[in-house]
Amino acid sequence: MDNETKDYKTYLEDWANDLYSHWDSLSSHRKNEEEWHQKWNEFAHLLEENHDQDMPYACFERAKELYLLWENAYEEKERDEKNHHEEENQHDEESLRDEEDHHEEENQHDEESLRDEVNHHEEENQHDEEGLRDEVNHHDEESRPAFNPVPIGGHTLPPLPYSYEALEPYIDRETMRLHHDKHHQTYVDGLNKAEKEMKKARSSGDYTLIAHWEREAAFHGAGHYLHTLFWNVMSPNGGGKPRGEIRKAIDSTFGGFERFKQQFTEAANKVEGSGWGILVWAPRAHRLEILQAEKHQNLSQYDVIPLLALDVWEHSYYLKYQNDRKKYIENWWNVVNWAHVEERYREAMKVKWKPF
Repeated sequence: MDNETKDYKTYLEDWANDLYSHWDSLSSHRKNEEEWHQKWNEFAHLLEENHDQDMPYACFERAKELYLLWENAYEEKERDEKNHHEEENQHDEESLRDEEDHHEEENQHDEESLRDEVNHHEEENQHDEEGLRDEVNHHDEESRPAFNPVPIGGHTLPPLPYSYEALEPYIDRETMRLHHDKHHQTYVDGLNKAEKEMKKARSSGDYTLIAHWEREAAFHGAGHYLHTLFWNVMSPNGGGKPRGEIRKAIDSTFGGFERFKQQFTEAANKVEGSGWGILVWAPRAHRLEILQAEKHQNLSQYDVIPLLALDVWEHSYYLKYQNDRKKYIENWWNVVNWAHVEERYREAMKVKWKPF
């Protein structure tokens, strides 16, 4: 077994052990316990054997089966929690309706008693509505999938989903090994360092080098996220033409697959300097778009959801404040609509992707 295969074996072993600990945490939702242990034993047996260069790919296939079992158990756990909270909400609504019916019966008394009773009920209803809003908000928070944020400076290199040589003859083994193990790791290390340095700046209040570390975070962070995507949009069994909904979207937007392929090829080919050609979904436009990224950090803010923004271009303040941007910003805080910021935040929290 060559050194690269040993490295991949060690890396996949660590990844699978981490998945095993997550499996243990699912407790009663592990409906396929026997199948899990059977596949785990097969996976462990493969790792212990000394195979030829096909060993990493075979191990990865077993690891992928383990991941699917874990994913199914995790999704079932989320569904159970969601159903539980929906039942609680339904019970609260039924209780509220019963209480309102009770109040309507009491309101059938004489006019004088009715006025007193109405006033009494108005106070009670106000309290009930506040309690109901609190309860709904509480259940909404509990219904959301648990956050799993990457700690500051805690990004990790995701495992390569196939062996180094799996994409040959199109991408050679050594290129894949260096690209993933060295270059991508450098982006991960650089992003972690930048995040830690910015954390130090927040603690000390010394922002002398903040512009440098922000640039480092943009460069390395964009490299990390784009490469994580890159590994997963390739496969030893890839090629051909798209199918299903993505094909329909390509045909609708670009006038057919061949036209899309030509535009994407030309866009990627004519990026100036280092960069990327990228197909994206534009949430605001509700369609696909093709982008060029020259120096990937310059277009790194894909998929972000802004919550609060301030325009500090001179055209936004020069007629009133001339060159006194500081005064403009100071006064701007008086017009911030925090209710809208809160509304946007609550919606943004619903969007979650698997962190690395």
